[in-house]
Amino acid sequence: MSKQSQALSVLIVSTLAFTVCFTVWMMFGVIGIPLKKQLGLSATQFGLLTAMPVLTGSFVRLPLGIWTDRYGGRVVMVLLMLATVPAIALMAYATQFWQFLVLGLFVGLAGGSFSVGTPYVARWFPKARQGFAMGVFGAGNSGAAVNKFIAPALVVAFGWTMVPQVYAALMLGAALLFWLFSHSDPAHVSAGNASFRDQIAMLKDPRVLKYCQYYSIVFGGYVGLSLWLVQYYVGEYGLEIRTAALLAACFSLPGGVLRAVGGWLSDKYGAHQVTWWVMWASWICLFVLSYPQTDFTVTTVNGPRTFHIGLNVVAFTALVFVLGIAWAFGKASVFKYVSDEYPRELGTVSGIVGLAGGLGGFVLPILFGVLMDFTGVRSSAFMLLYGVVWVSLIWMYWTEIRQTELLASATPPAGPSRA
Repeated sequence: MSKQSQALSVLIVSTLAFTVCFTVWMMFGVIGIPLKKQLGLSATQFGLLTAMPVLTGSFVRLPLGIWTDRYGGRVVMVLLMLATVPAIALMAYATQFWQFLVLGLFVGLAGGSFSVGTPYVARWFPKARQGFAMGVFGAGNSGAAVNKFIAPALVVAFGWTMVPQVYAALMLGAALLFWLFSHSDPAHVSAGNASFRDQIAMLKDPRVLKYCQYYSIVFGGYVGLSLWLVQYYVGEYGLEIRTAALLAACFSLPGGVLRAVGGWLSDKYGAHQVTWWVMWASWICLFVLSYPQTDFTVTTVNGPRTFHIGLNVVAFTALVFVLGIAWAFGKASVFKYVSDEYPRELGTVSGIVGLAGGLGGFVLPILFGVLMDFTGVRSSAFMLLYGVVWVSLIWMYWTEIRQTELLASATPPAGPSRA
C-alpha cells in the first residue's frame, strides 16, 4: 500500500474512532437529565455529574500526547479505547451519585483520544495540508451531536441504562476497526529522547499559554455547552428530551463537522486571521445570548404598559448554530498555530493545549450550575462565556494585532533610489 493510501486510511479510521470516543465522552449530557430527576440533583450537582468525564479526559491529554510522540499513535489509541470499555458497561448498574462520579472519571479517558489522534494524523500529511487533515480528524467532535441523536432515542425506548450498554459495544467495535485499518511509521516517532521535564517545560512558553486560552473557549466552551444545552432547552423552553436534543444538535453538529473547513481556511489564510474573526463572531453571538428573558413596565400617557424582551426558541437556536460554526473554525485554527510553530513537539504541545481546552469543558458546566443556582438566570452561562471571549480578544490584540502594528511602524520607509 502506498504512503498516500495509508495516510487516507489512517485519517478515516482515526476520525471514526475519535467520533465514537467523543460520543461516549458526552454521554452524561443526555442521560444526566433522567438521572437528575432520579437522584434529585441540583443544577450544580448536575454540572458536576456531566463534567466528571471531562476532568479525566483533560488531565490525560498531556501524558497521552507525550506517549504518542514517543511510542506512536496507533498503539496508544487502541489501548486507550479498550481501557474505557469496562467503565462504560458498568455505568448501567450504578445507582448512587458517587458511583456515577467515579465511573465518569474512567469513562472520561475517551476524551484523551484527541491528543493521540491529532499528532498521529498530522504526521501522515505534508505541512501545507496538516491544517485540513487535523480539521477532518477534529470533525470527530460531531460525536457530541451523534450522542444527541442516539441517546434520547434509547432513553425513550428502553430507559437510560441501555445507553452505556450500547456505547460499550460501539467502543469495542471501533477499537477493533482502528487496529485493523490503521498503520505505523517509525519515522513519525519523535522527541523520544526528551525527558518528561523537558517536555512539560513547554508550559513556560507564553505562546503555548496563549493558545491554551484560545482553546479554552473554542473547545472548552463547545464541550461545556454540548453538555448543558439539552437541559437548557428543557428548562427554558419546556421541550421534551428528544426535541431538546435535536435542537441542541444544531450547535454540536456544525461545531464538529465544519472543523475540516476551519482547517482548510487556516491553511489558506493563516491561523491568526481565522482565529481573530472567530473571536469576534463569538463575542457578538454571546452578547445577544446573554440577555435574559425580561419583562419591564413603562408608564405611558395611556397608563402602564408591559413589554417582554427575550430570545424565542428559533432565534436562540439560530445563534447557537452560528456559534457552533465559529468554534468549529476556531478549534482548527488554534491547532494550525501549534502545527506551524511546534512541528517537532506536536504531540506534547497539542496535549498541553488540549488539556487547557478540556479543563475549560470541565469547569464551565460546574460554573453554569453554580451561577444558575445563585442567580436563578439560565442565560448566566452565556454571560460567563462572553467574559472569557473578552479575555481572548484582548490577549490576541496585544500579542498579535498590536505587535504587528508596532513592527510595521518601526520599519523605515524605503527611500528614493540613488543612481
